[in-house]
Amino acid sequence: MARGEPQRPGELRLAIPDSITPDQLDPEATAELRTLPGDLASAIARLLVATSISEDPQQAYQYAQKARGLAGRVGVVRETCAIAAYQAGDWAGALAEFRAARRLTGRSSYLPLMADCERALGRQDRALDIVTGPDARSADHRTQVELRIVESGIRRDQGLPDAAVVALQGPELTGERIRPEYARLYYAYADALLQAGREDEARAWFGRAASSDVEGETDAAERYEELDDFRFDDLGAGDEDEDDDQDAAGAGAGAGAEHDAGTDNYVSGHPRQGE
Repeated sequence: MARGEPQRPGELRLAIPDSITPDQLDPEATAELRTLPGDLASAIARLLVATSISEDPQQAYQYAQKARGLAGRVGVVRETCAIAAYQAGDWAGALAEFRAARRLTGRSSYLPLMADCERALGRQDRALDIVTGPDARSADHRTQVELRIVESGIRRDQGLPDAAVVALQGPELTGERIRPEYARLYYAYADALLQAGREDEARAWFGRAASSDVEGETDAAERYEELDDFRFDDLGAGDEDEDDDQDAAGAGAGAGAEHDAGTDNYVSGHPRQGE
């Protein structure tokens, strides 16, 4: 290429591993690139694949930004750039990209991440406006569940742990059936209960989250085991204390009514929500 000659789309391969090819892109995303010229569409496809498989968030973000610079009016490109910015911790950049992607696609699925960006920027009021606004109320059920998770996080940021628990509550938490699609909700509920000082309930919900998390997206199993170890350590300490009391006061003197801590402070099922 001669000096000063503009770089052609096909030459973007130099910045991307040779093992990455356009056909590795998801078919739905590939369909959105059909409005682009063939060579450019192939270059953008490779950039999007590189973004998705890069283990370095900053490098992934650079790939996405390059794609955005070449095809900024394609919804999937702006969405990919938004997610890459979010994963790289560029909250303001991610928010701008999600807004652009939403204008291009009309998808409400970006709302939870938009609200979380506002939360990360310290703008809880704006985050709550997204979570409780008319667009959120008309969103699909999966998006509404994610919005509840974000709202729970906002309430915790505000120093309202009980409100964080209530924010997550809804019909998904009332049945006995464990459903994989609610693994993140179960996990968020367990975490909120733990922050509210309700350890026994939290342990039970971490157990449900671990059982439902078939993809291994959370550390619910580890959190369950940690609470289980803590519970048995606590019980062991209680047994030692009880033995000491009985030695000092005589047999039968310490026989009080047993009490299951963690059931007195239930905030029973308000049918509303909870990242």
